[in-house]
Parts: sequence; C-alpha cells; structure tokens
Amino acid sequence: MFDRIQTPAVLVDIDVAKRNIERFQTYADSHGLKVRPHIKTHKLPAIAEMQLDAGAVGITCQKVSEAEAMVAGSRRLNDVLITYNILGDDKLHALVALAGKVKLAVVADNMTVIDGLSAAFAAAGATLNVFVECNTGADRCGVGTTEEAAALAVRIHAAPGLRFAGLMTYPPVGGAAKVQAFMTEAKALIEARGIAVPAISSGGTPDMMKAHLAPIATEFRPGTYVYNDRSLVARDVASWDDCALTVLATVVSVPASNRAIIDAGSKTLTSDLLGLVGHGHVLGRPDISIDQLSEEHGHLRCQSDINLTVGQRIRIVPNHACVVTNMVDGVYVYGKDKAPELWPVPARGKIV
Repeated sequence: MFDRIQTPAVLVDIDVAKRNIERFQTYADSHGLKVRPHIKTHKLPAIAEMQLDAGAVGITCQKVSEAEAMVAGSRRLNDVLITYNILGDDKLHALVALAGKVKLAVVADNMTVIDGLSAAFAAAGATLNVFVECNTGADRCGVGTTEEAAALAVRIHAAPGLRFAGLMTYPPVGGAAKVQAFMTEAKALIEARGIAVPAISSGGTPDMMKAHLAPIATEFRPGTYVYNDRSLVARDVASWDDCALTVLATVVSVPASNRAIIDAGSKTLTSDLLGLVGHGHVLGRPDISIDQLSEEHGHLRCQSDINLTVGQRIRIVPNHACVVTNMVDGVYVYGKDKAPELWPVPARGKIV
C-alpha cells in the first residue's frame, strides 16, 4: 500500500482516527459533556469536520494564525476557542478580523491581556468572549487562586468590548479532583458578585475517560485522542491498534549486527520524550529501541541481531503525535477502502 511513498512520511489511518473520535464523543454524550477538540494534533480542517459530525460543539486552537488557517479551510468551522494569552497589535487586529467570521472566544490570566483585548474590540465596535484561565496544578498559564479568578472575571465583565465567557483550565494528569474543587469555589465567588459563569472548560487526553470525575466542567478539550501515540499507550489510555498516526521510514544503513539507521530523525520524529526512554515504538518489533536521534538519522538498537536490511521499511508510533504533525507539509491518509492520499496540513507552522 505504501510502496510508492517517499520516506520519511507521516501516515494517518482515517478509520482508526474516526473510531477514536466516536469513542470519546459517545463517552462525553453519556455524561452530558460538550466536546471541543483541540486541533493542534491534526491541524486538518477535514478531520475537524469529522469531529463536528460526531457531535463536537466547536474547535480549540492555540494560536491566532492556527485558527485563521483552520477557518479558511472550512466554512463549517464557525465556533473557535483560542486557549492562549494574546498580546500585540498585529495579533489583536487579526483577532478582530477573525471574530467577524466566526463565534470566537479567547482566554486571559492577567490584566495586561484583558486591557489589550478590550481596547482592540471596543475600538472595533465588537464584542469578544473571554474565559479566565486557571491553574489547577499543571503550572503553565492560569491564575493560581480562586480569588484571582473572580477578580479577573469582574474586570472582564466590566471591560468595554468584552464578555465574560467562563473559566478554563488545562489540568495535570490525575487532576480531576483539583479541577472540581477549584472551579466550584471560583464559580461561587464569581456568582456572588452577580456575574453568571456560562461555561467551564477542561481538557487533556490522558484523563479524558475520567472527565466525569469533575462534573463542574461543561466542556472538554481532548487533542491527542484523535491519533494517540506512544505516550498514551504507556499510560494505558490507548493500544497500538488505536494509534492512527505512524511514521514510515526506510533503513538506510546496517553498520553493525545489532544496529541500524533510518531516514527519520529529530526533524520527523521530534525529540520529545514525555518521560519515556527512546524516541518511538517500531510496530511489530518491540525488541528494537530508537535510542538516539540526529536531525535526519534515527539510531535503532537491538539486544540481539537486529535482523533488518538496507532498503527495508518500518513504521513507528512516535512519542508525541502532535509535534510530528507540525513537522510536515502533508500527511498520507489511508483506510480500509481508501488508497493513500496526500493531504496538505494547512495549519502546520502556524505558531503566531
């Protein structure tokens, strides 16, 4: 099936991706939870449309340019949340333009961001939905206390050009109890000030099938679930059969009986480890480790005879599928009844 594809190449089994999408949507529906998938994993409007078809209420993007590319690629992507603090005149002008095309929301965790958003949208005579981002243990962005969350909600509610949309968090793995506690208290503090909390958004693929343990959340933002990867298999969230994205590579050298070199290095597989040892799983060969990457070389090692030949092809489940997507201009999409077809990735490289 893949004989004519030049390597290294990224492959996507669309049947597996669809099954992954439907599995979580069924779970979310059973718990009355809205699904707003993060498209950073696939960056493909066509797969975002599959997520909408399954029941998603909209999409999540990380950057303004990423959202622009997704919206330009599909007339159906008309409800977008950008989960990133947005600063700078150029980005704010782009945000105003984007808000004229779709239902748009963003997040903020400080007054500087809120004041910038307010100035831009008030000047444009428009209104933007803004969530307060909360830190529930992942220690990335987000206010660290419920009092700070309430104070920012008051600021947004009063700011010209803005509408308070609710609370948002990206919790650590196993953080459902903290989400429940933090959001319950923050919501009560905000409502005590006479402000409604329309939505509470949480996320994270590793805990997606435990989302019901934080029932305060009204929506969930899984990302990697659409493809899955080695990190999720290691967490028992997925099996190898659930991994829709693989990297096709060719053996270019066998310099020793226990070593081989492939044409996929850090510019294809990425250097992300995510707490794992090695840089991916070779399908059908659990005895092989990818113990080192240079930019264009992957170093394979085996405790015994590696039993590979120059020209042989292997498929690898990467540690982190999301970063792999952003490395390539196109992915080869295939299925049981679909020959491989190269799909451009419109949102790759959109990092501003």
